Amino acid sequence: MAFRKSSDPRPQITDVSPAAAIPGGEFQVRGKGLAGTERPVARFGEVPAPIVIGSDSLVIVRVPEGAASGELTIGQNHHATTPRSCGIGVQIADGVHPVANPAVDSHGNVYATFSGSRGQKTPASIYKIDPSLRIEPLAADVMNATGLAFDREEILYCSSRHDGTVYRISPSGSPSPYVEGMGVATGIAFDRDDNLYVGDRSGTIFKVSRERQIYVFATIESSIAAYHLAFGPNGYLYVAGPTTSSYDSVQRISPAGQVELFYRGLGRPQGLAFDAKDNLYVAASLGGRRGVVRITPDSKAELFLSGPAIVGLAFAPSKSLILATNNPLYRVDAGVEGRRIP
Repeated sequence: MAFRKSSDPRPQITDVSPAAAIPGGEFQVRGKGLAGTERPVARFGEVPAPIVIGSDSLVIVRVPEGAASGELTIGQNHHATTPRSCGIGVQIADGVHPVANPAVDSHGNVYATFSGSRGQKTPASIYKIDPSLRIEPLAADVMNATGLAFDREEILYCSSRHDGTVYRISPSGSPSPYVEGMGVATGIAFDRDDNLYVGDRSGTIFKVSRERQIYVFATIESSIAAYHLAFGPNGYLYVAGPTTSSYDSVQRISPAGQVELFYRGLGRPQGLAFDAKDNLYVAASLGGRRGVVRITPDSKAELFLSGPAIVGLAFAPSKSLILATNNPLYRVDAGVEGRRIP
């Protein structure tokens, strides 16, 4: 890697994107004089960070494990940039195995599944992380626990892709079957009337009324992994599910069950969540960059957060974003209010 000398001995940062990252994610840093006569050094607080690409005007910095401070500097000794604040995810749990969105209740408690490999019976199916970051098992005996969702009474539900059952989880963590026969049940979501929607990844979206009557709400292309569901504006149900295509889409389904294309151009789209301004956040890659993609109501997409192996996300009451990877959970102080189903 070659670097040329800048005429300005003090480097300057003019822009950092995306807005946030978790360890393993990357920030693109633009500015002036970022590479002097020596290889530039990047730090988050006091923690050194690897540089992937470096030039006078562009440096790509990877967030290292253990980075807690979001104060990014680039440069050597006294010739370093003024610290630039970046959003850095903080690990809040480890040793779990979610495959979809976490769930967050109104008190800020976070719930995540330990899904396991197909047919694996795990010691715990769902874990609860309280606001003080104490983690404890909540429920067991749900084989391959997959999707999580709360109803309007804040009762937790969990799907099993193993037996096609959606379970209702009592406050003490006891699971009881709520509806059966949902195929390869993955993503679940409730509408404003507390109807439950279940994604059978083989191609069906089921609608289950509060009286537990079952309807075929829509049929879409099957997924190689899971359907992920979230309700957005105007009562539309949004669905992501990776297929064999490298140019996947997010679809939406009208209240009448009509399937529409919302956005195409994502790599392996998974968990979904809306903010209060009706922007959609998707765990996916965009233009080869992996993380969380934000899509505006008029279908304009940008990478909001960078990071590997993100499978799901949820907004917390504190305006933070909870991210589920295929092992750790992270919290990012995003300053974004999540959308609540009225």
